[in-house]
Amino acid sequence: MLERNAVALDRIRAGRAARPSVLYGLRGVGKTVLLTTMRDAAEGEGMAIVAIEAPENRSLPGILVPALRATLLRLDRMKQASDGVKRALRALAGFAKLKVKYDDLEVGLDFDVEPGLADSGDLEADLADLLVAIGEAAREKGSAVVLVIDELQYVPEEQLAALISALHRASQKQLPITMIAAGLPQLVGQMGRAKSYAERLFEFVSVGPLDDHAARDAIRLPIEREGEAVDDAALDAICEQTQGYPYFLQEWGKHSWDAAEASPITQDDVAAATRSALAELDASFFRVRFDRLTPAEKRYLRAMATLGTGPHRSGDVADALHVKVSSVAPTRNSLIAKGMLYSPAHGDTAFTVPLFDAFMRRVMPEG
Repeated sequence: MLERNAVALDRIRAGRAARPSVLYGLRGVGKTVLLTTMRDAAEGEGMAIVAIEAPENRSLPGILVPALRATLLRLDRMKQASDGVKRALRALAGFAKLKVKYDDLEVGLDFDVEPGLADSGDLEADLADLLVAIGEAAREKGSAVVLVIDELQYVPEEQLAALISALHRASQKQLPITMIAAGLPQLVGQMGRAKSYAERLFEFVSVGPLDDHAARDAIRLPIEREGEAVDDAALDAICEQTQGYPYFLQEWGKHSWDAAEASPITQDDVAAATRSALAELDASFFRVRFDRLTPAEKRYLRAMATLGTGPHRSGDVADALHVKVSSVAPTRNSLIAKGMLYSPAHGDTAFTVPLFDAFMRRVMPEG
């Protein structure tokens, strides 16, 4: 997958059609690590990187403008002629007039505008003009610009549509500007709804838990590199507790190493590690998400947790709460918007955070 993405970016830099990667999956599966690896590889090939993590409650223009400004200024310092970069900076100044609509867009651009360039006030049209101007500047410099966006599911759908449309326009013009991204499972549906041709622009790559063999190797090989060992029963216990999710494998591996007084690491060591790993996760990884929830959202998630890992039918969750489905639909929608839930199929609901159902039962034992 990494090689395919690298080839796609090389083709785009050369003005050829290609589909770079959009990664999607649950929390803790390594999407950000993979995205960072892709970014570093592209940067190592001399491409200009625009790295962004999309936060909740921010507009796309608000997060794009400062990052694009920094990238254009880096391009401007390259030795080749820079007329294209200057024009792209004027386009960015025109685009910043969208502050009228997006009040989180901080304007601090000391560049003249070019009347009629990315300044209409329409996001879709202006973003297309801007990315085309940046793509032309990159081509002039013999480089490519790669937007690297993590947590893309937080970009509102209308703004996501504008971004996809702009990248499509640049692709049609065979310009060296593109995007690689990562997000939660709902991202695939969001991009498809935003623009039906999104699947022709990107390769959507599912990132999930490791299979049993890979999960065992992820624990065993680092231990063996240190000249120590872990027995099969311990590996069985770690795989059962972590369900193969990379983030949890790291945590159980660390705590098992710390708990063991001698080699090999045993099942008893893993039992001790499980207590300490869960205590640490409850206090940080899980708690930071729990504390963002309203009381109604906590009750909804606790009802889901009563039903097990999931996914669960929305009607079953409502039944567990002893209410009508329609009365809790807004709560479900807000949890999806916060990235706590996703809908793997119509009417189904599942946690985006692995093991969160067990955490909810621990933190709200009364149900």
